[in-house]
Amino acid sequence: MTGSGVEAAERAVTAPRLPRVRGFAQWPPQGSPKKQGKALRSAVPRAAHRVLDLDAGRPDAVTAVVDSNAGRIPELTPIRVGRMAATPFAFLRGSAGLMAYDLARTPMTRIGAQICGDAHAANFGLYGDARGSLVIDLNDFDETVHGPWEWDLKRLAASLVLAGREAGADEDTCREAARDAVGAYRRTMRLLAGLSVLDAWNAIADEELVSHTDAHDLLGTLERVSEKARANTSGRFAARSTEETEAGGRRFVDAPPVLRRVPDAEAAAVAAALEPYAATLSEDRLPLLARHAVHDVAFRVVGTGSVGTRSYVVLLLDHRGEPLVLQVKEARPSALVPHLAAAGFQAPAVEHEGRRVVLGQKSMQVVSDILLGWTTVGGRPFQVRQFRNRKGSVDPAALAADQIDDYGRMTGALLARAHAHSADPRLIAGYCGKNEELDEAVAAFAVAYADRTEADHAELVAGVRAGRIAAETGV
Repeated sequence: MTGSGVEAAERAVTAPRLPRVRGFAQWPPQGSPKKQGKALRSAVPRAAHRVLDLDAGRPDAVTAVVDSNAGRIPELTPIRVGRMAATPFAFLRGSAGLMAYDLARTPMTRIGAQICGDAHAANFGLYGDARGSLVIDLNDFDETVHGPWEWDLKRLAASLVLAGREAGADEDTCREAARDAVGAYRRTMRLLAGLSVLDAWNAIADEELVSHTDAHDLLGTLERVSEKARANTSGRFAARSTEETEAGGRRFVDAPPVLRRVPDAEAAAVAAALEPYAATLSEDRLPLLARHAVHDVAFRVVGTGSVGTRSYVVLLLDHRGEPLVLQVKEARPSALVPHLAAAGFQAPAVEHEGRRVVLGQKSMQVVSDILLGWTTVGGRPFQVRQFRNRKGSVDPAALAADQIDDYGRMTGALLARAHAHSADPRLIAGYCGKNEELDEAVAAFAVAYADRTEADHAELVAGVRAGRIAAETGV
């Protein structure tokens, strides 16, 4: 073969046969995400994440809670305030918007990810997959949005300090739990960065989680929670909350203020909204729903951050009378959105808040509820999901002192896995690095923010006593 012929053959081998396909990566890869992440340390030193510089215009605690109650059902907001006033950790759980205001004024790398937006330590838990097995992951996505990965990590770390204090752990233990959570996040992101994309996507199966995070002291607690979760089903809820009708069906029984029957017109509107909801599901799920009949609808008060939003439970029965309960829960705009611009992120254009929640959840979880969808009731957006789908959770404020750091490591690893679905783990791992500089910095921030939250909580309690805001306790 002549020289020119060899050159032509080499060009034929090296030249791409196909054009670059939109939505896919370029080949050969351009640049090094790990080096790009490492370079960000000069602009945003990892030690800078210890900074908590409160803004002079920061709203006081009572004002923040009053503002966050806007648009909620007025007669239910005292229940929400009462729950937030119970403890500083409970206050943090209900004040994602206030913390986002503060986080928008802290150092950030501007690396974006699909974030939970409310990644406190009580928003991780167990739930059932399609085959009835238990999965552990993040499990609350009301505030999910594309934003700074640091916000989730710092909220988790601060919540661990508060939960540890509530559990009676000493300050060193609380700080260690926050530091360990960040360390597990950093090490897990580094592990994912070294895997193929496909392997990283499903890495750290739940049965490997305890070993991966060295959380062996949690085994007994996780086994007890798992046992309770397996019994936490639609059938058990329906047995306790419904009664048989003359026609042989079932209906909900009033249990105010948590569960109450609704007027026929309201129940009919919720039931009718299941038809457009079904259109948001994968077609292979439709035969499952089609074998159930809608029997009743009731209003049910939900957890601390969501109290005052509209939330319904819908009772479905199959041909044997076995129940399936769906939750139809109002989806409000994320409390983080007003603060994204200050953080250098563009607020997303949202066509439906329920869709935002569902797609954000599916983006972050390894396995999601097979009946997760969205709909509209009375012009308001809602998300729809299975109710009591073998859900179980660890109460971080009730853990023993020698377990809180194990729990921190486990949740930190889960958070890294969730972020790595939307952000390149090589980029974040490059920034986080191998040493503990970031761990120490975020732990210092967590302690400072826990102190601030305790002060906010005290302001709210004082506001309740002074009559500035109404609270109902014990609900």
